[in-house]
Amino acid sequence: MALKRRNRVEPEFSLAAMIDVIFLLLMFFMLTSNFVTTNALNLTLPSSASKTMASPESRLAVSITSDGKYYLERTPKTEAELEAALRARVKTLTDDVSKTTMSVSAAEGVPIEYVVTVLDIANRLKLKTILVTSPKKIN
Repeated sequence: MALKRRNRVEPEFSLAAMIDVIFLLLMFFMLTSNFVTTNALNLTLPSSASKTMASPESRLAVSITSDGKYYLERTPKTEAELEAALRARVKTLTDDVSKTTMSVSAAEGVPIEYVVTVLDIANRLKLKTILVTSPKKIN
């Protein structure tokens, strides 16, 4: 009675599939990560998913119309008057400037120079800023 020995299969491990998966994961994480921008303005943009709101007593609103007029709350101000008016308004709101938030809303088509002027003033006064935008309509 002759017993046959089974052919023994040598286990082999191919790294090709694992390398492909690691490469795809690396590409995914590189493409979805946030890129560092060094010359960007430090803005806090509104998010629809956010459920926290700034307290009303420490909130300022600056609006810019399409013809370049500035409004603090609903009072028209010139560019020269805006910083002094904001400084006075912040002093009446709170002693802690870091808790004061200023929302900047600009009409569509306003040149970016006007918005940068307001953000520059807010930066000098050390105010947190929120750039107000309307939601994009999906067709």
